[in-house]
Amino acid sequence: MKGYSKKYLPLLLGLACAVGVILGAKLNFSNYSSGLLSANKKKEKLTRLIDYIEYEYVDDVNVDSVVDVTVNGILRNLDPHSVYIPEQEYSALTERMQGDFVGIGVSFYNINDTIAVIQALEGGPSEKAGIRGGDRILYANGTPLFNKNVSEDSLTSHLKGEENSTVELKVLRKGIPQLLQFDIRRGKVPLKSVDAAYMLSESLGYIKVNRFAESTYEEFRESLIALKKLGATQIALDLRNNPGGYLGEATKMVDEFLKDDQLILLTKNRKGTMEKTFSTEKGNFEEGEIYVLINENSASASEIVAGALQDNDKGLIVGRRSYGKGLVQREMALGDGSAVRLTIARYYTPTGRSIQKPYDHGNKAYFNDYLDRYKNGELVSADSITVVDSLKYTTPGGRTVYGGGGIIPDVFVPKDTDYEKESLSFILRSPFMNRFIFEVLERNREYYNNLSLQEFNDTTLVDGQMVQDFIDYIAIQGYELQVEEYTPLLKQYLRATIAQQLYGTNVFEQIVNQGDSMIEKVVEISRERKSSLD
Repeated sequence: MKGYSKKYLPLLLGLACAVGVILGAKLNFSNYSSGLLSANKKKEKLTRLIDYIEYEYVDDVNVDSVVDVTVNGILRNLDPHSVYIPEQEYSALTERMQGDFVGIGVSFYNINDTIAVIQALEGGPSEKAGIRGGDRILYANGTPLFNKNVSEDSLTSHLKGEENSTVELKVLRKGIPQLLQFDIRRGKVPLKSVDAAYMLSESLGYIKVNRFAESTYEEFRESLIALKKLGATQIALDLRNNPGGYLGEATKMVDEFLKDDQLILLTKNRKGTMEKTFSTEKGNFEEGEIYVLINENSASASEIVAGALQDNDKGLIVGRRSYGKGLVQREMALGDGSAVRLTIARYYTPTGRSIQKPYDHGNKAYFNDYLDRYKNGELVSADSITVVDSLKYTTPGGRTVYGGGGIIPDVFVPKDTDYEKESLSFILRSPFMNRFIFEVLERNREYYNNLSLQEFNDTTLVDGQMVQDFIDYIAIQGYELQVEEYTPLLKQYLRATIAQQLYGTNVFEQIVNQGDSMIEKVVEISRERKSSLD
């Protein structure tokens, strides 16, 4: 590279990234020769165009942004799920999918230029050290973190660090005049993908999975074993709104329910090479019953789980037709902190059906599919689901299933189309609710932090005044709530959010799931089946 000055290094890196996208060179496609680029005149266009813009365009141009636009343009013409991930998004996404990060493990608000802990994250170093909700972190290794605009990024730089390194925190806690000192050894903080695991009845356990990250299977397995010890012979696996993730985590989850050597999944690449994944002797719930809850936002790995169990006649799929993503992506780092996820194969359920919905009318139509389902009535009536007879398949047990776009449930549960209720639910799950509840807890922090779960369950904490206070709080944010008809729902979420900040997501989900129509349907089916066996 002697002929190039340092000035052009970013350009060369950008070009290398774009070329990497075109060739897929790092995806181990060994049949491509190293001289392919120089021999292909069409691909040389990309290099020449960017060089031309760099040297001759009338205004200064950020060449990196030109490369990004070029990469995005290439991928948009492939399929809806081949995507470019910019550097500024890639690290956070990678951290989320790893299932943990290194730090001290707190969630916080910046209140009056002071770092206020919402809660110490479950299983993290701060929880083990004794950090509590409401604590103010004033110093980290002697550096003051108050009386100035402390952003989340700058705070993170003080609190994150190498694993097993130590940070000295000085903390102000209400009711204690002197500062508390905590010497916290940084460690791995779990980012839970299992939101909840508890018993719905004496024999029916419930597990909610929000994504398929590197740690999902182990979290799921631990939850499954724990529920078995509590007497679960049936499991409700909630995959609603789960967008998917790692394929391997999904197949290992399915393996817990299937007997040995049952087909879980088929994948087929551009060469027609077919790979099959079978269940193994490992399985903690092969004799138990399984209900899988799905909806229109259950995608990818969630559909692999639902499809594999449905095609093997294991349990029931309950809910609404799933998203319809049957494409497999592989991630390729581009060397500058960014990455590409490229579709490399299609997957098929054990009966051989593809559940990928069509995308031949462009990405806009593809992503507007939800609106089409809403308009044609599919979300409220199973009869409105469009099926194609040519894509009909039969399971070993004689059930008819369909390919062509998503998993169609065995038991349909309509969506609540009450628009006002849905809008209210959106606000109740927004950061407004969390911030409001934090302020409620702050009024009597010592009481709430010492409130046991049993005392919480036995106490009416949410009254009419708290409801009105929240309505007033939301009004300040610019929202006017008419909640007379939905006051019970508002109280339910207020109570659930208090529980979340005090005890975590497991208790939160138990409260918000009360009255959930899909869960109630599963409980109903479970009781009927149990009665028929007694």
